[in-house]
Amino acid sequence: MRIRTIATTAVAAGALAALTAAPAQATEYSSALKVRGVQYDAPGSDSNSCSTGNTDEEYLTVKNYSSGSTVDLKGYVVKDKAGNTFTFTRSHYLQPGDYVKLRGGRGTDSDAGNVVYRNNCNFMWNNDKDTIYLFKPSGAGADSHSYTNSQNDRDGNGYITFHS
Repeated sequence: MRIRTIATTAVAAGALAALTAAPAQATEYSSALKVRGVQYDAPGSDSNSCSTGNTDEEYLTVKNYSSGSTVDLKGYVVKDKAGNTFTFTRSHYLQPGDYVKLRGGRGTDSDAGNVVYRNNCNFMWNNDKDTIYLFKPSGAGADSHSYTNSQNDRDGNGYITFHS
């Protein structure tokens, strides 16, 4: 019995090490929430002016892929590779199949409009390449994706789909 427990622990530790060492684009998490896509390059010339800029045209779409569970976004964290961070500080409930667009810039969050604003006029996503991380309130990974504009944005429109 002891040998089996030790072996199980060693296998679990090895699996954890393998997950930790895996590159971001290869990691698949068991989470209902996934990054559906990212508009990493806002249309037009980039301007992060709060009054006339276009940071609100840069967004990340997070979707609830569950078939039967509602998910509250409160406490979920979105990060990029450079460490720029956004935390959902308010409850925003996603029904099964529902989504929210996390936009840059300033605006009014709306459940009816499926939008949450970062209230930050700086661009979050790099136009050439970046990594997107979505973390659960517990700190566990929910989803992550790396992209490069040359490999992942075939039509050059600044939008990449990760999960359909």
